[in-house]
Amino acid sequence: MDEDSGQLHIAFGSSYKTSDFIVDTLEEWWKGLTPQQQEQTQRLQLKVDNGSESSGVRTQFLKRMVQFCDHIGKPIQLLYYPPYHSKYNPIERCWGILEQHWNGTLLQDVETMLAWASSMTWKGIHPIVKLNETIYSKGVALTKVAMREIEKRLQRNPELPKWDILIQPN
Repeated sequence: MDEDSGQLHIAFGSSYKTSDFIVDTLEEWWKGLTPQQQEQTQRLQLKVDNGSESSGVRTQFLKRMVQFCDHIGKPIQLLYYPPYHSKYNPIERCWGILEQHWNGTLLQDVETMLAWASSMTWKGIHPIVKLNETIYSKGVALTKVAMREIEKRLQRNPELPKWDILIQPN
């Protein structure tokens, strides 16, 4: 969700929700921005729920985020919500509205689900809905040696090292 514009992007997958799925979705979102939007972006700030696929210790997620940061050439700040605090994450309100919107609807196939998600509104705007049909492998992880190189790229806030991570592009 772009908190400035109110534009909501919803990615559905036909495989597992993995670190690779999350970063691939971010890369797709970035490609969808206009060159002017990309140029005007000074830093991406991602509010993350600290789930197992995207936690600040998830090696594959952090590796892919470093690669994404280098690809777009913009700093990325990962801000994590503590456990049981997802109610403060603005994206959680979007899911509630989507659930109310399709309440009682028989989501019998992918096309129906995508159509209903596309027809909801958030802040008066229809979301951009995409289906990712890539099959992802679960349990992808880096070795401790490989992770040391990634960790060098992460600037962890000394006061909140698990909750605030800044990645600068190379």
